[in-house]
Amino acid sequence: MSGENPPAPADAGFEVRTSFVRSRNVLLARADFGELYVDYYLHLGANGLKVAPELDALFKRALAAFGLHCATRPWNEMIAWTFNFQEPRVNLFLTGDNSTGGVTGRVFTENVREGAENLFYADVVRGSQPKRRSAITFTGADPLVAVEQFYAQSEQRGARFFQLAEEEFALVTEHPDCDLTWYRGLDVAQILALAQTETVVPLERRVQRWHCGCNQPRLMQVLLPAMKEDPAGLFGDAEKIEVRCPRCGARHVITREALEAFAAGRK
Repeated sequence: MSGENPPAPADAGFEVRTSFVRSRNVLLARADFGELYVDYYLHLGANGLKVAPELDALFKRALAAFGLHCATRPWNEMIAWTFNFQEPRVNLFLTGDNSTGGVTGRVFTENVREGAENLFYADVVRGSQPKRRSAITFTGADPLVAVEQFYAQSEQRGARFFQLAEEEFALVTEHPDCDLTWYRGLDVAQILALAQTETVVPLERRVQRWHCGCNQPRLMQVLLPAMKEDPAGLFGDAEKIEVRCPRCGARHVITREALEAFAAGRK
């Protein structure tokens, strides 16, 4: 955990609250993700994206796990997760910037890597430090269980997720001198009653929102090498192309004229 909270963005979203449970030595993160899910669905509708119901359910659970995890990390971290499921064959991608509270992601069903095991990748950039990557294999088809296995294998400490209501989730993570017997016996009823049964010390209130930050200049920068090498192959006979943001799937229309002007300005 880090120091003072930076100011929330103007279009601030919902809160993720973290607390420390004294004498038990665990960190608790808890939030109702209903508002974030609404923004996610508005994003899908605005960009003509369709996700099969079973994959949508997986993504929402992954999004909850990601939001809770981000809220327990330092303010200067940027984080990205990729879940590679073999059954169903799908990739779930999530990314977030703790300095702004923006989280986003998408579901990939095409060109999904086939392998013998499920894979989970976690990429972290803290401040100006180089990117760090962790990768583990995991079992099952539940993103929450996958992240618990990531904590155990990569973070070398325990993490447990609890679904408290339809859209409300909690994350409990081990800290030094954790009361392991109590921790391992936790259930939903105990989490809901923690304020009455334990000494719970509030730590932070993190504001999160659905936000990618993708825009035409950023996507044109991605297209620039192809434009320089083979503009005819990029546009064909068309005067504009539709590009999907690789992070959130947002639809952007880029004209040949705009990309040519962008390329000329980079010379």
